[in-house]
Amino acid sequence: MMALFFDREWFDAKLASAHLSRADLARALGLTEMEVAEIWKDQREISAREVSLLATLLAASPQDVAQYAGVSTRVPQAAPTVAELHARLVKVEKSLDEIKALLERKSGA
Repeated sequence: MMALFFDREWFDAKLASAHLSRADLARALGLTEMEVAEIWKDQREISAREVSLLATLLAASPQDVAQYAGVSTRVPQAAPTVAELHARLVKVEKSLDEIKALLERKSGA
């Protein structure tokens, strides 16, 4: 179940177990300490990029970070593999060939 609001207790516990402070977190995320404080007060949303970085820093999954960050937090999507991109390209090329053939039939008729 997704948290409705930012779960400060969960994040504080994860920071403590990683021996990190909010100041450390701010530096790692490229944020000011004020921006991190806004996150903790649920006044600033966390981007998908920040979810990925937090997951690495806190030794948690991106899904857990997003879950405890609140309902509007996006889970970062994994980049497609070369094989997936190739398969998509093959489909696009096949569709283009079908469209070309259809246009040729229409113009020749």
